[in-house]
Amino acid sequence: MIGVTELGFIPEVVAVFAAGFSAGAVNVVVGGGTLVSFPVLVLLGYPPVTATVANTVGIVPGSVVGAFGYRRELSARRKVVRALLPASVAGGVTGSLLLLSLPGEVFTRVVPWLICAGTMLVLLGPTVKRTVAVRRSRLRTASDGPGDGPGDGPGDGPGTADGKVPAAFSSRGAAVTAVVAAFLLGIYGGYFSAAQGILLTGVLGVISRMDMQELNAVKNLTVAGVNLVAAAVFLVVSPELVDWSLAGTVACGAVCGGVVGVRVARLLSPAVLRAAVAVVGVAAVALTVSLG
Repeated sequence: MIGVTELGFIPEVVAVFAAGFSAGAVNVVVGGGTLVSFPVLVLLGYPPVTATVANTVGIVPGSVVGAFGYRRELSARRKVVRALLPASVAGGVTGSLLLLSLPGEVFTRVVPWLICAGTMLVLLGPTVKRTVAVRRSRLRTASDGPGDGPGDGPGDGPGTADGKVPAAFSSRGAAVTAVVAAFLLGIYGGYFSAAQGILLTGVLGVISRMDMQELNAVKNLTVAGVNLVAAAVFLVVSPELVDWSLAGTVACGAVCGGVVGVRVARLLSPAVLRAAVAVVGVAAVALTVSLG
């Protein structure tokens, strides 16, 4: 239960809310907000599994809101959604069941590596985006021409006479690879949610024809699906692991942080936030190693 921390006179509820708020804001601007909230919860004395369950349940509302904000792009990519969302959901169920079935000691041993990987993904985010942007530009240069039809916007790729959206994948192999990647990353997300969206964006950016807004839309929806089903598994299979006061406080903070993050994202330097996430990630690795 939320009480008062041993770190001073700061009520624990304020610390948890601040962690959720920071995670929500960081998710909007750079991604990887779990790398902020998870170590704070562990530092407050919560067991690692309890902390990750509360994080997963708590960030569901923010994930759903983020996906809803991209409903126009998702509508244009319904076929991609129908292919990737079930795979992501299946992976999320698998990952959450692994978290519940494996001994807590396994999670404690694995989580430093997961945090390290998540931190690296956050730091590599700009490089991934630049690489994807260059590839998008090359594809656009190669595909623009007489075939572009009315209704095609800049960067849409090969068009048709009726302005239909071009296929997201250039081959069946690329589509199958995307489905497999969505499933595997769903397992990762169901087990430990940090930075799964960044990795999915990188994979889809390399093998698909979607632009950055479409990639972000698909990423937001699949991550929301993973978080939602993982939370449902936790609630149904092991409801005793869900600290409702903790998860609720994280959720309130994450939603508020997400709303504020949308408004101030353009005013803040992503590089500064990424540096902060890196510092927190290193501290989190040191903390979890010491706890193990």
